[in-house]
Amino acid sequence: MSIAETTTQPGALAPLTIDVVSDVVCPWCFIGKSRLEKALALKPGIAVEVRYHPYFLNPWVPREGMSREQYLTTKFGSPERYKGIAGRVVQAAAEEGLTYAADKMTRQPNTLDCHRLILWAETSGQSGAMKQRLMELYFTEGADLSDREVLVKAAAEVGLDADQTREMLASDADVTRVENAANAAKEAGIDGVPTFILGGVAAVTGAQSPDVLAQAIEQVANNREQFLAEQRAKNAARA
Repeated sequence: MSIAETTTQPGALAPLTIDVVSDVVCPWCFIGKSRLEKALALKPGIAVEVRYHPYFLNPWVPREGMSREQYLTTKFGSPERYKGIAGRVVQAAAEEGLTYAADKMTRQPNTLDCHRLILWAETSGQSGAMKQRLMELYFTEGADLSDREVLVKAAAEVGLDADQTREMLASDADVTRVENAANAAKEAGIDGVPTFILGGVAAVTGAQSPDVLAQAIEQVANNREQFLAEQRAKNAARA
């Protein structure tokens, strides 16, 4: 599954694909998305196609979600032990102009339905906007993303039909598709997010700075034919 947004320049080469593997409840994915957008602004001459792929950071969280306190206790030992980590995230988010309001979060959601919304928003070119809105709701506003009406309202805000979205969320539409895509990412060896796969030949893991991302994007864009040729040669040697 790929969820794509394309930025092109007239007469330019085929867009460089940037596959973003991330989860909407991963704070570094929230920060990483902002840094990627800043990196792309640093290289306006490079046409890109950004494609979003699902990842389940916490696949053990039940479909109905759980209390934030229970989640932090299960994952970190206690809410208090998470405070040091949260402080670093708050600072990093603020440097990007984002708000990470840990004190507002009371529920930890399972993100399967969030990824379904992002997929459905692809048809109208709003996958990035959908992802951004869900992350803002969770990290900045403390919304409960396991609440179906919260998701329906968010979908409507980016142009999806509310009644149709409500009906689809109540069904199993695309559940298997999203689960298979998330599992495929882990089977491919991705165990940390965000991961940015550039042109299908190079991967950058973590919320790297805009400068680092921009340099990597430029390098791959300028040398992608060479990278692909080398990759084909390696595959042929294995055959």
